[in-house]
Amino acid sequence: MSERYEEGMRVRREVLGDEHVDRAVAGTTEFTAPFQDYITHAAWGSVWTRDGLDRRTRSCITLAALTALHCHGEIPMHVRAAVGNGLTAAEIAEVLLHTGVYAGVPAANEAFAIAQRTLADMGEIPAG
Repeated sequence: MSERYEEGMRVRREVLGDEHVDRAVAGTTEFTAPFQDYITHAAWGSVWTRDGLDRRTRSCITLAALTALHCHGEIPMHVRAAVGNGLTAAEIAEVLLHTGVYAGVPAANEAFAIAQRTLADMGEIPAG
């Protein structure tokens, strides 16, 4: 394993949590192994490790991009990561509201619903 992979796996675990990463690793197949290797090297080992932005800011950008691209399956994981990176529920709501202006109300509406469920499950906000 390369140094970039090892660093990527360390950051991936810090941001997403051991439980999530362990599930992803356990679910890796011969078919998905190249993709898992790619995201560990590229996303986590090359981008999330850069000095240019802190993790809070990277979480804001990630939530905005996932919302804009309608990546509903990824939003809960990155809401949890954002909380772990120090964002409050109110700050996450601001990111989603701001994204709605530029990416569209329907995209933000769905992201708000997903984020609300996730934050409630985490005990960060009352269940609604």
